[in-house]
Amino acid sequence: MAAPTLQQPSFLLANLKADTSTKPLLHRCQDLVKIIDDYPAKELHAIFPWLVETVFGSLDGIIAGWNLRLLHSRSNEYNIVLEFLKPSGPMMKLVYKLQAEEYKYEIPVNYLPGPVKACIQEGVLPDCPLFHNKLQFPLSGLLTLNLALNPFEFFMFNFAYCLITYPQGQQGSSTDSAYFVLVDTYLKYFLPSEGSVPPSPFSDSRGSVTAPSPRSSSVSFAGYGVHSPSLLKHHIFHQPSVNADPAAQEIWRSETLLQMFVEIWLHHYSLEMYQKLQSPQVKLALLQYRLSMSSMPCQPYAQPGSGTSLCDRWSLQEPFSPTEEHVLVVRLLVKHLHAFSNSLKPEQLSSSPSAHSHTHTSPLEEFKRVVVQRFVQQKLYLFLQNCFGHWPLDASFRAVLETWLSYIQPWRYTGEKTNPQQDQNRTVPDKWELFVQENLLMYTKLFQVFLNRAVRTDLVNAKNALMVFRVAKVFAQPNLAEMIQKGEQLFLEPEHVLHHRQPRGYLTPSQGGSYVSSKQRVVTDMVFRVKSHVYALEGQDCQYKQMFGTELRGAVMKLIQIIAQARQTAKRISDHSSVATANNSFMSWFGMGSSDLNNTFNGAEAEESGECLKKTHEFLDRALENLCQIFKLNQGQLTQLISNLGSSQDDGNCKQLPDCIQGENGLILTDLGRKQIISGLRRFDIRYQGDPELQPIRSYENALLVRLLYRISSLLNDRVSGSALCLSHSTTQLKQSPLSRRTLERNRQPRLSLRPLASYRTILLLLIFYVLGAVLSFGPVSSTLLILGGGFLLGLVMTLFGDKLKKH
Repeated sequence: MAAPTLQQPSFLLANLKADTSTKPLLHRCQDLVKIIDDYPAKELHAIFPWLVETVFGSLDGIIAGWNLRLLHSRSNEYNIVLEFLKPSGPMMKLVYKLQAEEYKYEIPVNYLPGPVKACIQEGVLPDCPLFHNKLQFPLSGLLTLNLALNPFEFFMFNFAYCLITYPQGQQGSSTDSAYFVLVDTYLKYFLPSEGSVPPSPFSDSRGSVTAPSPRSSSVSFAGYGVHSPSLLKHHIFHQPSVNADPAAQEIWRSETLLQMFVEIWLHHYSLEMYQKLQSPQVKLALLQYRLSMSSMPCQPYAQPGSGTSLCDRWSLQEPFSPTEEHVLVVRLLVKHLHAFSNSLKPEQLSSSPSAHSHTHTSPLEEFKRVVVQRFVQQKLYLFLQNCFGHWPLDASFRAVLETWLSYIQPWRYTGEKTNPQQDQNRTVPDKWELFVQENLLMYTKLFQVFLNRAVRTDLVNAKNALMVFRVAKVFAQPNLAEMIQKGEQLFLEPEHVLHHRQPRGYLTPSQGGSYVSSKQRVVTDMVFRVKSHVYALEGQDCQYKQMFGTELRGAVMKLIQIIAQARQTAKRISDHSSVATANNSFMSWFGMGSSDLNNTFNGAEAEESGECLKKTHEFLDRALENLCQIFKLNQGQLTQLISNLGSSQDDGNCKQLPDCIQGENGLILTDLGRKQIISGLRRFDIRYQGDPELQPIRSYENALLVRLLYRISSLLNDRVSGSALCLSHSTTQLKQSPLSRRTLERNRQPRLSLRPLASYRTILLLLIFYVLGAVLSFGPVSSTLLILGGGFLLGLVMTLFGDKLKKH
């Protein structure tokens, strides 16, 4: 690379673009390290947007970049990428170098999450302060707005957006990818559980890193619930002094990182939900904007086609569907934020807000105090609610489930090392009661939504049964159900309790106050806290359903009934599979075993046999125990319910087909039949109905012999039609589809089948018979005749008594 003094920025960018297609990644990174160290910020400013796009890909997904989500530890480039992008690496050094010069980089509003984009295009500033003072208004209209971000914000926006842009045909889902590792690394660096955020290596002329533009004092974190104004405005945005606390100068990076992750990853839900959750201030601003626009004779910012309403524009957009990889990254964020918040010093945690002084608390400690409730709670609730409602009813839902369970169990991320055996039965400490109250809907509403999913899921599948067990186990933790029930009681307190709410400046008993008034104040504050949480997430007109109410108790009993049905089905399949396996293992040596593809229960999937069915039964048993413990169900009534269910499902009923109607082309399932299949009450008797000679080659067969003997038997069958040594079709009558019936009609003619001779078992038996014949002084011809005679007698017996033998 030429010396810096001899090169112009345009030539520098052109050379870097040329190197992209000619040099390996290692050499390109080495060149970039030298450039970042040697060139001034003015020249690096020109290459920064191109470099960010080269690394993370374009926002429209056309350019894949370095494919961080598909780059795993097995790749040779894995360590190179991590070293270049780590928080103290060359790329971040470039960011800080540009940050010190206050450069700005534009992001089109079109790439913002749907609700934010719709709000901005309507002419109203979003709740999130991340977008304040950054909008660039072009003359062409509101639909082409841009955001002007500083280098750190621009870098983090592209890094976060990388998760939700997918180059065509490429999707990753592993937790050992370079992207997943970098997210974890950035979280630990900028949101440290121990110590403080390392300072930036570059400073401006005043000796402090340039923070974003100051927020107006009237701007509040309304997008994060009904809370006080900006968390850190007293520390960061109003303290540009050289003598300011260095931690206060650096904490803005932690806030920016978290806001970028939350806004890009979690801010996706319907417009109806978005409008319902808007703060009163934003609703008022929206109303004022519409009134002012309606009174104007013309609308200078309107473009052709932009006259449609916000709802109309939103309805034309496709709904956002997160992937499993997306959810796993969100779970990583949730777990780290719990660990970050729980690292708050005990003396800071116990201090009251009124006694809290900025002079004694660092900005990072204040950040830890409110980070979960103020920044994450609302959008994570909406994100999970969207996933619960739209995720397919399959085992991939486990990622969403574990994200939810991680959030509602912050006590698991306190850093304390506990014995796994003790952790299972550990009582939830009383100090978490406040968290449960402030997150009541996370427990009750999402549990109800999960209940609706569970009753529609095939619980015979071990993976689905495991999810029901996991939820029941979490909610059965001692003391948790009581905390949830107390939170519901507080929410259901009459509204007049809030009208008599006293100001926060109370007198302590030593100052003339009373303990009774202090107790009333505490209860009133608790009521206000729970109601504020519910109304902030569900709106003032929400219809709250109690988790321990009569309606939900009935739904739980329905789930218990489905669990009992699934247990019986799993046991029946397991018993049938064990008997069939035992019979086949003995009879198959005599050629009398089943030749079906499924050696287990007909219709059973591979994961519904053997150990998986045992796990299903175990998971469902323990789930029943935990549900009884949570809702304090009468064990006698539960036993009676299960016994009645068992008596109503006799063997004859189990062998019936699902409810169907006869159509022109065969049987058609009714809605009742679908429910019977999903719940495991009935199944179709699925068997192989094609040509037995064309079944897939098994592991116990010689592939060469199978193909050779098939050609020989086909040749003999064509020449000697009408006679055969063994019949290839079964006499068992099944209800078949039209295609299967036509296939069987062609296969009903007797044919010669030589395929059994290709089995290693048959070859071994023939070898044993010939050796035994040699020991008994029989020649090869005599042994062959005896074997053919024995085979003829065996075939005769199977033809006459085969069905009776299979039944027994």
